[in-house]
Amino acid sequence: MLFVSLGILAAYLSLGAVPLPLSDIIETLYIAVTEGESAARDAHPKVVAILFYIRGPRALAAILAGGGLALAGAAMQGLFKNPMASPDIMGISAGSSLGAVIAISLGVASIHPLMIPGFSIVGGLLTAAFVFALAGRAGVMQLLFLILAGLAVSSLLGGAVSAVLMFSQEYEISQFIFWTMGGLEGRMWQHIVWPGPIMIVIALLTVRLGQSLNVLSLGEENAHGMGLPVSRIKFLVLLYTALLTSLAISMAGPIGFVGLMVPHFVRLVLGPDHRTLLPLSMIVGAVFVLLCDLIGRWMIAPYEIRVGVITSIVGGSYFVFLIIRYYRMGRLLT
Repeated sequence: MLFVSLGILAAYLSLGAVPLPLSDIIETLYIAVTEGESAARDAHPKVVAILFYIRGPRALAAILAGGGLALAGAAMQGLFKNPMASPDIMGISAGSSLGAVIAISLGVASIHPLMIPGFSIVGGLLTAAFVFALAGRAGVMQLLFLILAGLAVSSLLGGAVSAVLMFSQEYEISQFIFWTMGGLEGRMWQHIVWPGPIMIVIALLTVRLGQSLNVLSLGEENAHGMGLPVSRIKFLVLLYTALLTSLAISMAGPIGFVGLMVPHFVRLVLGPDHRTLLPLSMIVGAVFVLLCDLIGRWMIAPYEIRVGVITSIVGGSYFVFLIIRYYRMGRLLT
């Protein structure tokens, strides 16, 4: 797995509209580490410009967004004991979309490149907080109420997005639609420097909940009997999932199927033990988004296919395959 990941990362940094020899990349990185960036720029100015300021931050954004979405999906599926659960249950994508369309319609998106990500993360977190409050009014977080609240809020916010778009200019509508496709082009270090460290800390905290999710999978009554603070664990999983999803969307837009497909695939291959499922889902999700973005950049270079389009095609095909497979298995059983 390590060699495959490194190979995909090397191909990602090397291939594109302007191919970079792998030997030049290695030499540039070596000079930058030993002698500094200025020396590397003197030796390979083109490689430094592309590697350090275009493909480097874009690759890191893909790794963080893919890993965060897949980890959030794995945690949600463990919490709900349903391999078809995803972070979208909490309406975070709808809240992020509303935040993005507000930023675009108000014209603040043109002020600074961080305006749309900033508005989207605020929208996602406020939506998650509202859904939490709505589902936990009785003092106990019931998962069924959470699903119903998430669906209701998503529908409400979807209507709000449509209402805002009705009064928007044509170019604003186009910009919003372009954002909803999910993409990593134009990612710079400033898009990563503040959400990146937060995502890493939350990811580590989420991975630590693996054993608790294993116990919770035995049923809430059994988990209570084993001394697990069920309400606290459920709240932490939902909180970490909301943060990971909102931060990932702020960096890459609403990339579809990653949080649903990757943990489902890893579970089929490695089993349901969350102590290994959570970290491996994060790694596979990061590599998957990196590979999808590489395909989108390289397939019709110098033009690009947005990474959200690639993940939707792959994810949709994967679940069509699963439906056909389970249908045939059912027919065989009858």
